[in-house]
Amino acid sequence: MNNEEFNPDGNLKSEARQEMLSKGEDPGAIDSYARRAKEEYDEWKHLDETDPEPWPIYTAYDFFTEQEKKEFNPDGSLRPEYVEYAQKIGISESALEQLEWRKKMEVDNYNKVSADHVEQGINFGAWLMRGRVEDSRTYVQRRQQMEQDLRNFEDADSLPFDKDTSY
Repeated sequence: MNNEEFNPDGNLKSEARQEMLSKGEDPGAIDSYARRAKEEYDEWKHLDETDPEPWPIYTAYDFFTEQEKKEFNPDGSLRPEYVEYAQKIGISESALEQLEWRKKMEVDNYNKVSADHVEQGINFGAWLMRGRVEDSRTYVQRRQQMEQDLRNFEDADSLPFDKDTSY
């Protein structure tokens, strides 16, 4: 809920009520708005307590490619066996340090962004994973989904294909 208008318990703040009254809003309408918001808050709170949404935990390592998983540890450091291999094929020590530094920065960035999103109630890893799954869908799967969306009267502008495509 909006922290500026509502208390943590879901009730309308008195300052917000006063501001609405000063703008000329009807007291009955304000009470109705506060009551509906409180009912919605209580419903969401009840759902959170009785049927919470699953919260899968993803790490940066979950988003590494298969090749990156062979080269890097979950913390972004290079695997010793990869370092040996890379040195055998002539990759310089400084190039390996640069690779490791970049991957560690990527992991740290993922962790920071994920922690920031948790504070807002957003599962950043799950959001990224949904995007990956969606991106991996084939043309045929996307077309089938588009056809289903058309049968459900979705707006043509929201569909994944050009509106000039013959359906």
